[in-house]
Amino acid sequence: MKPRVRMIRIALGATLAGGAALIGAPQLGAQVFGGHNSDAPVDYAADRIELQDKQKRVVLSGNVDITQGELRLRAARTTVAYTDTGSLKIQRMDATGGVFVSRGSESANGDVAIYDFNKRIITMVGNVRLKRANGDNLNGGRMVIDLNSGVSSVAGGGGKGGRVSGSFAVPKNSTN
Repeated sequence: MKPRVRMIRIALGATLAGGAALIGAPQLGAQVFGGHNSDAPVDYAADRIELQDKQKRVVLSGNVDITQGELRLRAARTTVAYTDTGSLKIQRMDATGGVFVSRGSESANGDVAIYDFNKRIITMVGNVRLKRANGDNLNGGRMVIDLNSGVSSVAGGGGKGGRVSGSFAVPKNSTN
């Protein structure tokens, strides 16, 4: 069994930037991961780490598990791009291979996820599935989560004729 590598807390800063609209594609708005603190430290664990200092990136592979506050990302491989001006500042994370993102009772799966720290946007692509504990679910080809507003846009793709699909849970009526 490979040893797990763990680096405790990379301090990061994020500038606030604009929205997450998908133009020209079928869309469904949903609030996902609202209230996330993208200025919180980032903790990670992986089977292997490769520091590519000249390229200003870190490659994590094998059972990658990253947390930031209540947000958790798991994947087979994640590349973290950063700047180093005296202290490390994460710019972007690219995750591939069975990507799973969760916060509280909400979770999303996809083939690829990109977390842009400067824009505070997470983009998931390929077989995207969003689930909530109340039974709501959503399926599509691409989801953009704006952490500034907590609003997401989902575009169709893949199955169901390239459309967004899902179901909403309806509370039981107590008079029936």
